[in-house]
Amino acid sequence: MIILQVNDLTKSFGADPILSNIKLEVQTRDRIALVGRNGAGKSTLLKIITGDMSYDSGQLIMPKGVRVGYLAQDTGLESNLSIWDEMISVFEPLRKKENQLRSMESRMGDPALIADETAYNRLLKEYDELQIQFKEAGGYQYESDIRTVLHGFQFSGFDPSTPVQTLSGGQKTRLALAKLLLTKPDLLILDEPTNHLDIETLSWLEQYLQSYPGAILLVSHDRYFLDKIVTTVYEISRHRSSKFKGNYTQYLEQKAERLALDMKAYEKQQEEIAKLQDFVQKNLVRASTTKRAQSRRKQLEKMEVMDKPLGDEKSAAFSFDIERQSGNDVLKLEQVATGYEDGVPLISNIDYHVSRQDSVALVGPNGIGKSTLLKAILKQLPLLEGSIAYGANVKIGHYEQEQANLSSNKTLLNELWDEYPDKTEKEIRTVLGSFLFSGDDVLKYVNELSGGQKARLALAKLMMQKANLLLLDEPTNHLDLDSKEVLEQALINYPGTIVFVSHDRYFINRIATKVAELSRTKITNYLGDYDYYVAKKTETREREELKNKNLPSSPQAEEPASAGAYKQDKAAKREDRKRQRRIEEIEVLLEKLESDQGVHEEALCDPAVYQDYEKTQTHNEEIEKIKAEVEQLMEEWELLQLEEQ
Repeated sequence: MIILQVNDLTKSFGADPILSNIKLEVQTRDRIALVGRNGAGKSTLLKIITGDMSYDSGQLIMPKGVRVGYLAQDTGLESNLSIWDEMISVFEPLRKKENQLRSMESRMGDPALIADETAYNRLLKEYDELQIQFKEAGGYQYESDIRTVLHGFQFSGFDPSTPVQTLSGGQKTRLALAKLLLTKPDLLILDEPTNHLDIETLSWLEQYLQSYPGAILLVSHDRYFLDKIVTTVYEISRHRSSKFKGNYTQYLEQKAERLALDMKAYEKQQEEIAKLQDFVQKNLVRASTTKRAQSRRKQLEKMEVMDKPLGDEKSAAFSFDIERQSGNDVLKLEQVATGYEDGVPLISNIDYHVSRQDSVALVGPNGIGKSTLLKAILKQLPLLEGSIAYGANVKIGHYEQEQANLSSNKTLLNELWDEYPDKTEKEIRTVLGSFLFSGDDVLKYVNELSGGQKARLALAKLMMQKANLLLLDEPTNHLDLDSKEVLEQALINYPGTIVFVSHDRYFINRIATKVAELSRTKITNYLGDYDYYVAKKTETREREELKNKNLPSSPQAEEPASAGAYKQDKAAKREDRKRQRRIEEIEVLLEKLESDQGVHEEALCDPAVYQDYEKTQTHNEEIEKIKAEVEQLMEEWELLQLEEQ
């Protein structure tokens, strides 16, 4: 059953088109993601669907009686009630039915009513009907549902009588999502629901949404979350929508295949057009072939000429480099204790060692102290106990969550130029251009930028530091999907060491060679990516459960993993990164050599050159040298490609 249909919808702000001829269809139990760049119009479309915003033209069709639940981005719950009272208010109609049932039960004990058989039987019948309605509406489980959802969103440790207004902004946002899930609308619309959720809560939410009885339409930059939940993807790009079946990863594959097919069809048609035009030009004036030429011209006039496929929109293009290499030992934490309040440690007894070219994901629940530990390493917080030793030549570059809230009253150009006054304006503009700030964009004031733009500016600053140790706190927050992928590639190719905090499991999988799980009193190290970390945690939990039941665990579960295998895996990942860097270097060199060859070949067409034997000889020798170098690089490129496969 179709519960929402959007046909040829358009929306403009002034003269600027935001959405054009948008098509979207939602059926019962659909799991749909809207994806696209920041500013593409995803949130605008959601607001139009929910009636919070008007549209210019088109159709929006929704059957009568369809219940829609909408959670806007970073919307916190504002209430004077307690946590429990706010949650139970969702079930007010059920509670009224419950009160009616209790009232009926009380009347059933009335001797006068019992004596009136007709009235008594009528009451019993009404009671049975109401009880069935109550049961079917979940009347015997709504309190259990509330506890389940509150537990999933990490509120089980809270006193249920805690006033909502005393909670933090992030907690209010989680509570708003919890309340919305309890309403169980036919169409659940979520705009960035994974913000403010730690990994444990994200995993719970994924499982909950997978079994959700209604349809789901969501916007999210969490690719791991999208892969787990959605079965259809609508991409909003250049104001239009395109539909893809499958999850996020399948969408990327289909999009690449679709672009390749479209480009092939376009090139084939262009070849056909060129042949027809050539035939017409050569044969139109010849008496023997005029009719055929006229026929070809009519064929051309009737042909529906394809537009050239536009491909992806322009992406940021940057990389991180280092001024000089650090020593093998980068960081060594021994019995570290640090914290904020009255000298009471938030974390203590922390021992950890970071080696050169490690890429360490620091994970743990919200509030456990991940950002606090990074600040202690940066010496922004004092150590209450223990020590941190820094390796030889270590230069630290830092990206923190709050950098997306930059509030400088400088222009982008001056924000960077003031920090690097030895650079020319052209060099600063080139750096900003790499992060999609071009032309007059560089004259915008920093405090006027969006969260995503501020995040890109912060990354530009980080790139210019050329540090050999990067400490990153939630670097993918505020970045759209495309910018995340560019950042990932830059970090994969980075020759230094990385320690980062992130709730983006897709990002952790691509970047991490180690996962360090932080608790109040220790760090547990896992030599692998996020999926490996989850597998080992599951294995450990199952082993503990078997132990508690006094059952023998399987030999496979008891067998310790080989440390040698982990080191080999780490070395293999390092070699893969090195190989990928070399492939990209070769491709850049080949492009330059082809350009140089073109310059020499163009020079040979100049009469002043080809009539001069010595100049001609010089250009020909350069061309032969370039060809030999190209051949050598191509052989190396092919070998590296084979190794990668």
